[in-house]
Order: sequence, then C-alpha cells, then structure tokens
Amino acid sequence: MHLQTLLAYLHDFTHKDHDNPIITSIEMDSREVKEGSLFVCIEGYTVDGHNFVQQAEERGAVAILAEKEVTANIPVIVVTDTKRSMAILADAFYGQPTHGLHLIGVTGTNGKTSTTHIIDHIFRHAGKKTGMIGTMYMKIRDEIIEVKNTTPESLTLQKTFAKMVKLHVDTAVMEVSSHALDLGRVHGCDFDVAVFTNLSQDHLDYHSTMDEYQQAKGLLFSSLGNNFNHQRPKYAVLNIDDQASIQYKKSTAAFITTYGITNNADIMAKNIELTSSGTKFDLVTPTKTVTVEMKLIGLFSVYNVLAAVAASLVSNLPLEVVVESIQTLSGISGRFEVVDEGQNYTVIVDYAHTPDSLENVLQTAKQFCKGRTVVVVGCGGDRDRSKRPIMAKIAVEHADVSIFTSDNPRSEDPVQILKDMETGVQGKDYYSIVDREEAIKFAVNYASKDDIIIIAGKGHETYQIIGDKVLDFDDRVVASRAIKGRL
Repeated sequence: MHLQTLLAYLHDFTHKDHDNPIITSIEMDSREVKEGSLFVCIEGYTVDGHNFVQQAEERGAVAILAEKEVTANIPVIVVTDTKRSMAILADAFYGQPTHGLHLIGVTGTNGKTSTTHIIDHIFRHAGKKTGMIGTMYMKIRDEIIEVKNTTPESLTLQKTFAKMVKLHVDTAVMEVSSHALDLGRVHGCDFDVAVFTNLSQDHLDYHSTMDEYQQAKGLLFSSLGNNFNHQRPKYAVLNIDDQASIQYKKSTAAFITTYGITNNADIMAKNIELTSSGTKFDLVTPTKTVTVEMKLIGLFSVYNVLAAVAASLVSNLPLEVVVESIQTLSGISGRFEVVDEGQNYTVIVDYAHTPDSLENVLQTAKQFCKGRTVVVVGCGGDRDRSKRPIMAKIAVEHADVSIFTSDNPRSEDPVQILKDMETGVQGKDYYSIVDREEAIKFAVNYASKDDIIIIAGKGHETYQIIGDKVLDFDDRVVASRAIKGRL
C-alpha cells in the first residue's frame, strides 16, 4: 500500500513532503523494521520510540509516524497521538480483518481466561475454525503464539486478525483487559459479542479508583456501537449477579443477554451440585432446561460456563451442541489444576491473584475438603499495594493454614511486600517464607492425609520476576518435585 493511500485514513496530521513510497509493513519496534516499513514512534513508560528514528531509517524504514518533530531523511508524518493513529493505520493496512470475523470479547476482573477457553472449546466442538487471544497465549487454529500482554497493542492485534482471516478462521475470542481498553489497544476491533464476567478490586496501581476501573471495562460495551444492524446484530452478555452490569446496560445500545445464579436471568444455573470431581446443574435457557454434568469444579466455574453458553447461544450455536461440548471439557491450565503424584492429600495450583478470586478458590476447596486447607499466597511487586493486607486477611479467614510468600516481586523488596500483607492479619496465625519454592515445600511437608493445598497467584505462569531478572519457575513443577521428594 502506498503511503498517501494509507494516510487518507487519518484526518489530522502534518506532512512536509508528498513522497509516496510503498509501505510493506508497519512496525513500532525499531528492531523489527525492514525495507519498506512505516515506523511508528510510541512513547512508552520506559522507552521512547522517537529516540530510535535513526536506527529505523538505517534498517530500511521509508516513513516515520511521530508525535513530535524528529530528524530523518525520509517522510515524517506528525500526529497528536501515535497510538491512536497506529490503530487506525493498522486496521486499514491489514484490510479491516475483524469485519470478516465473528469477534467475541471477554472482560472482567476474574474468569476471562477460563471463559475464553470455554468459548473456544464450544465453537471448535461446533465445527468452527477459531482463533484466541489472551493471557496465556494467542492461538490461530492449532498454532500457539506467545504473548507479552493479555491484550496486545493494536498493531499486533490487527496483524494477528489478518493472519486469522488468511487461514480461514471464522470465529475469534479474546480477553480484553481494562488497560487495553483505557489505552485504546482495541480501537478498530469490530466486536460482535462483548462478555462481562465480574468486577472486584484489582489494578488500582493503574486505575486511581474502582469507579475508573469499572468505567474502563465499560468501554468494551460502548464499542458495540449505537446502531441496530439486523444483518450483523451486536450482543452484550452480562453477569446479572454483579452490580456493574447495571451500568454496562446503559453503556450500550446492543441487545442484552444476561446470565446468573442468584438473580433472574436469561441464562441460569439451578440445582447446582458441587463435588471434588465435577459439577452438575440445570441449565435454564429461554427455550429449554437441560441438565449439565461437567468436570470443572466450583461455583466460579459455573459462572464462567454460563457466560460462555450465553455468548454461544447469541452466536446462533445450537443448545444441544453447546451442552455436549461443555461435558467434554477437561480443565484449563493453571485454573484449579490438580498436581497428582499419588499422594494422599490434594495439591491445587490456581491463578487466583485478586481478593475475590482467592476467596472463591478457598471457599470451593472448603466445600469438599475432609482435612485442613493450606494456602500458599503472595502479592506481586510494582502492583496495587492496597490489596495486599486484604489478600492476607482472606487467606487466614478462609484457610486453616496460611503461608505468605513471593509472587513476582519485580523491583520491590519481597520482605516489604510480606510486611504489607501482614498488616491485615495482626494477631492471627500465619507463616511468612520469602522464597516461593521453600514456601511450597513447607506446605507439602506440612500436609496430612485428606488436606488440600492451594498454591495461588501464578497458575499457568512459568516464570518468577525478581528485580530485572525473569527466572524459570512453575508452581506445578515445583509442587510435583516437592511431593516426589516427600514420598
């Protein structure tokens, strides 16, 4: 695509010359620039792309998109917001790929990863060709691609969607974080279905207040548009048991489908039976009530399944196919994942890293625990400090034994993070073990027959960030090694 053709999609910019080179790619990382690239200068938290214009030009860039004046021997286009302009140009350059996809976005504090995986499983079971973008990875049909952010930058998103279209994907499902919504990463994404899981305290290191956090999530629903296109209807799928849904209803003109357990909803679960091996419930829909038996455990799993069912039904999948697929689900990596080496106690690894998710996991374990519940939990560094004492309080209130430890301390002193946690449990019994591996070993050696150990916070993650180092660390591997060492 020629530069001038691409620039026609922007409405406000300055351009000192009218050269019209062919643009072969758009890049925001100077190391990825090649002959024919348009290099976009992004001013990040630690690195400013404007400082890499010369390197980009040397690598073959034929044009620069910047927010401020830079020196270059190639055309420089100056805009007021390169991130916003990059989203527009990426959408145009890649041929507006989401217009050719059935796109489902899932937002909420907890359950995004599980819900997107369940939706993907349902659609694949129904014979659809799917793509998925989220915390764990991006997936295009059967190809797995690693990711750095839950929701990538707009440039990566549009490039990925274009690849999906090229490989004949018809349905894409993605986690949509509050950061991504606030930063405009999903600008240009034409969502057909927007799903809300729940809202509880998280990310207050980024959003100043819970109101701001809630409003950021609401941007997904307002992005569904304000018109009624009956050839391609838009749907908001809302958890009616969460108060935030009241505001999200007001945020969109899209058709509303609700789900829930407590309050009356379009899609409901009734007569729920929770066991240590699975869950059974009556799935109530507007047309039919059917009994569902699944291997997923816990009330939070029921909510995730209801969200996925609602998203599938508004996407015109048959109820029978949806139910059949749910009953074949075997579990999701790092989400209430059992580590079994033949021991006479249970070890479960879960991603729970917010007060609400930790409480849900511990309450679920309590429901079928015949012995004691033991929790290993920490709080991340360089993140919301206010939730640290809350997490500790929930741990000691809902577990019989609480062990506080490190969880990606990053640039913070891990000892200080534990001290912050301990302010919420003064006068209570707990253990503080800074080294996460030692904490897991302690829990395993502490356990007796029929106890349940919950190792919370990291789930599927295979690393530990200490200072500026990313170290190999997998709770599941460490727990397995500790169990074998005790047998």
